[in-house]
Amino acid sequence: MLIGIPAVIALAVLILPLIGLVVRAPWPRAWELLTAPDALRALRLSLITATVTTVIVVGLGVPAAWLLARPGLRGAGLLRALITVPLVLPPVVGGVALFSVLGRSGLLGRPLYQLTGFALPFTPYAVVLAQVFVALPYLILSVEGALRAADRRYEEAAATLGATPLIVFRRVTLPLIGPGVAAGAVLSWARALGEFGATITFAGNLPGVTQTMPIAVYLALSTDPDAAVLLSVLLLVVSVIVLVVLRGRWVGRT
Repeated sequence: MLIGIPAVIALAVLILPLIGLVVRAPWPRAWELLTAPDALRALRLSLITATVTTVIVVGLGVPAAWLLARPGLRGAGLLRALITVPLVLPPVVGGVALFSVLGRSGLLGRPLYQLTGFALPFTPYAVVLAQVFVALPYLILSVEGALRAADRRYEEAAATLGATPLIVFRRVTLPLIGPGVAAGAVLSWARALGEFGATITFAGNLPGVTQTMPIAVYLALSTDPDAAVLLSVLLLVVSVIVLVVLRGRWVGRT
């Protein structure tokens, strides 16, 4: 009984704000506000960039997780600590860090701009980069955990039978860690969809170009609170639907 009390409080802290959003939403204005051009553009951009980010995160994160999970890797603890920094770093600081490297006068951004005349900040590419920065650790940690829990005897048996490392990874390792990859991808997608601080710092707020749904919600809060609540509900519904569908199809297999 004593254990149940803090559990109920924890659930209330998590669920009541969401219920409050739904209850306080101005439903009579729902169609007008949710079909506004700015809202639709922001939702479309968020869904596209979050999906692109997830593809990039999976492509980069699975090899990184595989490397970290290898036994005997020197400096693995330090690498893991550096990878997890974006999880605890304030998102705005992450945006400033991206500026210092990829901004027009950044370490890599300056030569890029001098050679091509192209600057990454305040473009849709900046939105994706900001989302990758904050979402990548979720994928890496999830896949690394799956790799450490996997039975390596299958990999060893395949190697003994003459399979190359690439074939072992593709036909043995990936099927074993598939649920972990799916779980990490879902978490990364959700994190990218809700990213705000690094995005507004590095990509700015250009309607139809870099204005994602979280930024649209923040701006609407000061000008039209009703719109902010409805946009928040829309973002909540989209996130819950995708997470439930993907969890039932993939994560439930763990």
